[in-house]
Amino acid sequence: MTVTLAQLRRYAVGRTLFRPTTLPRAIEKLGFVQADPIRQPARAQDLILRHRVAGYRAGDLERRYSRLAVEEDAFVNYGYLPRGTSTLMHPREPRRAWDPATALKADAILEFVRARGTVHPREVEDHFQHGRVTNWFGGSSNASTQLLDGMHYRGLLRVASRASGTRTYALADRPEVAVDPDAAYDMLLDVIVGLYAPLPRRSLLQLSTLLGYGAPQWKNRRAEALRRAETRYAWSRIENLDWCWPADEDPTGTRWATKPVVRLLAPFDPIVWDRYRFERFWGWEYKFEAYTPAAKRVRGYYSLPLLWRDKVVGWANVSVVAGALVADVGYASGPPADPGYPAALDAELAALGTFLGLDDLQPTGSG
Repeated sequence: MTVTLAQLRRYAVGRTLFRPTTLPRAIEKLGFVQADPIRQPARAQDLILRHRVAGYRAGDLERRYSRLAVEEDAFVNYGYLPRGTSTLMHPREPRRAWDPATALKADAILEFVRARGTVHPREVEDHFQHGRVTNWFGGSSNASTQLLDGMHYRGLLRVASRASGTRTYALADRPEVAVDPDAAYDMLLDVIVGLYAPLPRRSLLQLSTLLGYGAPQWKNRRAEALRRAETRYAWSRIENLDWCWPADEDPTGTRWATKPVVRLLAPFDPIVWDRYRFERFWGWEYKFEAYTPAAKRVRGYYSLPLLWRDKVVGWANVSVVAGALVADVGYASGPPADPGYPAALDAELAALGTFLGLDDLQPTGSG
């Protein structure tokens, strides 16, 4: 198959921006929704889903989570997965085992959760008084919260819901199903390729390494799984790079035609997640700068990539001030010359305001 980079770019945008559907179907179709706690102007998971779920409003996933067949869990990053995909990675075997004292504390918490049904971290701390510990970035955290995180990661607990953004926990109670590790690894790679395709080979290698977060017990199976991927996916060499995508999809098909629409994307949206691919498609560098010192930021604290048709042409920093949406828009090489672009940008800002539930929408700075 002869494929051009322009066709590959249209395909990358068209395949993931499918017709908006229901929340359960969108998560199933995506396979994974990356989460992030920063709300500027909304959390990443909500910004990702708003383009793919009909009538979606900020916070809908959190509000409906307990009624969905979805799990918060580790994958290539932390986020939301269909329950069946999450189950493939359990029982998870972390790289570092607990010492006996920590294991005893975990056992006691399990009994506490079993008696209560669902627990908030504050309840656990009030009951056990575990004190505080140093967290991974050098700060201080409740030891109970850190232990609950570890129990969740190990599959002993699951996230039952969110209370004002804080995870509440219940027993995982996963059915013990015999899983063939090679078959499971292949299915997890299929989720990755299904979400992020088309992928340069380098990006597939990166994501297969990141899968060690969700399935550390299968790290030694990675090389063989990648060898199987050579025949399971479609491959083509385009502009001196090897690219892959699901074998049953045709990147040259007319179904991927783009529409004259603007979309402001989450920094972790599948379209822009792969920064290596981003530069090949759009010719400029985009970085997530929320954790960059303010004086060194180039595009802003939480800049949202701005997609026009099938091209990411710029970014926007969006905030809500006095109940109104304020957007500071920048461009990599100037705004698009298409006369329909300004109205499309205004329509996207209006849609973003509706998603955020704003009553008084006054977008400014859209030039």
